[in-house]
Amino acid sequence: MMENVKWLIQKKGVFIIELLVIVIACVIVLKGPKQNNSGEENIEEIRAQKAEVPVNHMEGIDADEIDGDEIDIGDITAGSSDFQTPVTPERMVCLFTEEEKKQIQETALTAAEQVKGIYQNIEVADGPAFSSNIAEFTGEQCKEVVSLLGQAGFVSITEDCNMVNPERLHAFYADYLNQKESMFTIFQVNPDGLIGAFTFLYRMDELQTYYVGIGWQQGGIPEIRNTLENSIAEIKLTEKGYFIYSYEILIPHSSLRQCFRTSPISDKCRELTKKYLSGLSYVNYNMLVTNWDSSNVEDILMPRMFEDIYRIYTGEIFRTKDRTVPAEVYEQVMTACFPVSVEQVRKVCGYDAGSGSYPYEMIYASPYPPFGEVVDYTENGDGTITLFVDGVWPDYNSDYAFTNMIVVQPFEDGTFRYLSNVIEQKELEIPVIE
Repeated sequence: MMENVKWLIQKKGVFIIELLVIVIACVIVLKGPKQNNSGEENIEEIRAQKAEVPVNHMEGIDADEIDGDEIDIGDITAGSSDFQTPVTPERMVCLFTEEEKKQIQETALTAAEQVKGIYQNIEVADGPAFSSNIAEFTGEQCKEVVSLLGQAGFVSITEDCNMVNPERLHAFYADYLNQKESMFTIFQVNPDGLIGAFTFLYRMDELQTYYVGIGWQQGGIPEIRNTLENSIAEIKLTEKGYFIYSYEILIPHSSLRQCFRTSPISDKCRELTKKYLSGLSYVNYNMLVTNWDSSNVEDILMPRMFEDIYRIYTGEIFRTKDRTVPAEVYEQVMTACFPVSVEQVRKVCGYDAGSGSYPYEMIYASPYPPFGEVVDYTENGDGTITLFVDGVWPDYNSDYAFTNMIVVQPFEDGTFRYLSNVIEQKELEIPVIE
């Protein structure tokens, strides 16, 4: 069970974080200060309103003050002793007018109407509002939804897919830099088919988002499942095209920052990333953070790396009942994936001759880890492939933290061997493995 949870977090981190946000949104709702529907509120009046609102510790709240569809994160965070992240001393004032919220919701439903044909034959089960509860929704269906939304003029994205219509996001960021009021919406199609509409607003030197979650009824009928508003602490559009942003009040256990890749990347690079890099860690073992080849490969051999290498080699999650790995399994995987001998593996990986096994070290998820993406590659004359990799670390505001040059040797049966790695520091220091 723990192995499945850990791998899900490593693989689906971005979407899991967004789902965590929506989980909180479905728990409790506190009504915020009423907004002027005309959208003509005076700046000084709003700021005075913010200053006058006391800290809400959620004590003495009547049941009739709670509404199940919308949530003010500031109230929840300020009122819970379990939250360890700093909170602002005043309740968040929403920059969106009620009329704007209504229009955003109507736009979200209009967008959903453009793609309802894809959802027409889905099977929907009972379940929580933060999930689509669709029995099966494929990656190809997600991409088809993104394509149709894009054709209708909407900014849209999903996993393993280039963003469609990113110029609207770029225009928003340009307005932000020029201190010009601006708003745009991006539609994110989650792997389970739920559509999240994130509207970003820059107004009066402040940034906020308004989220609308679109779920589906049987027969492909869209419905608004939940809404959520939150203040943005900062945004950044990098030269590479990553849009990175952070909330003023963090959801517990979430990432420090969220991000979207706005610039395109080739399908081949995505394929190479998925096959050779997805799930490998920069912070749990030395494989990606040490310069190595066959002459010093022993430097990277660590028991804790076996779990990830086993998954890449077999496509399965390793399971153990006694926290050991049979020697024949361990040695087969490691000698297949690296230029090492059985003797070298036994020398440095804790081989126990008595039991004919190796110790199993579970990798516990590290907070805010970077990930690698292949941005270019060279197919060499000897049949090897050189991967040019950028280390992306959104939680530290970088999509160019360090670079790797990894050489792999693919085999005809679909397996492959890592032959060497060279890492170079760029925007951030290379992680040190203890």
